[in-house]
Amino acid sequence: MADSGAIVEVARTIADEVLFPAALAVDRAAGIPAGHLDRLAAAGLYSVAGPLDAGGLDLGLPEFCAVIEALATGCLATTFVWVQHHGAVRALAGGPAALRERWLVPLCRGERRAGIALTGLQPGPPRLRAEPAGDGWRLSGTAPWVTGWGAVDVLYVIARGPDDTLVSLLLDAAERPGLVARRQHLVAVDASATVELEFTDLQVDGSRLLGVGPFGAGASSVVHRVNASLALGLIDRCCRLLGPSTLDAQLTACRAALDAALEDETGDRMAAARASTAALAVRAAAATVTHAGSRAIRLDQHPQRLAREASFLLVFATRPSIRTALLTTLTTS
Repeated sequence: MADSGAIVEVARTIADEVLFPAALAVDRAAGIPAGHLDRLAAAGLYSVAGPLDAGGLDLGLPEFCAVIEALATGCLATTFVWVQHHGAVRALAGGPAALRERWLVPLCRGERRAGIALTGLQPGPPRLRAEPAGDGWRLSGTAPWVTGWGAVDVLYVIARGPDDTLVSLLLDAAERPGLVARRQHLVAVDASATVELEFTDLQVDGSRLLGVGPFGAGASSVVHRVNASLALGLIDRCCRLLGPSTLDAQLTACRAALDAALEDETGDRMAAARASTAALAVRAAAATVTHAGSRAIRLDQHPQRLAREASFLLVFATRPSIRTALLTTLTTS
């Protein structure tokens, strides 16, 4: 395993010296600058979740989350695109040999980049279905939130299969007959180039199958802990703009609560911890706006950007339990 402390320090340096100074320009851009993603690749940060035998750094969960948090202090949009790459890397690490041999090393090097479309994991009626079709699969339906379109080469797709199964596939990230992308315009992190994908009887070769498994209850506590790192990074940046305050201790407490919640198999503690973290991001951003005064609402100022990003994080990758906990927190505090 690599020196995790050094890797986190590399991420902090890039966040402070490259990402944060450009964050306002990225906030108004149509996409993430290619140079940002190239810099992350050159620093080895596309490899953090990959196995050692593919050139990965094999970071543990605490170190991986620390890298995400560090980058998110600089530019949430860039981090949002980058972090989703690692879902495909982890899936490929345990996937079929042929796909692993073709894709895993270039993905760990950042020579190729991945996005995700995990629509099949969502509770309720399936929005994206995979049906057997000859030696392959046929995809129909929609994936409403696919990030990094135009900046990624492949998509890790999970669709709902027959008999309440999950079908995982690795697809080329390009429009073609049967696959149409429609841009989603967001109040924050719009440079993430998030799209809605519409699948209409898209034929997928069987060689692109990563696996078939049972449909579960949704995202795991580990996934929620990873996602919460984005909010922790935003809070950290707010704390740094504000100077010393009681928010510093609250940030530390939120981080500790998220880590402790990993031990709860029910998921209840993680839902509460994620809700508390998202709510703290909103309060920290509001404090940053208030501290800066009237200039904070100018588009060339960071506080208004952070406030919009905090609102985005209220709804990013939530589930009903997190949403309920958040509504309770926001309406009673």
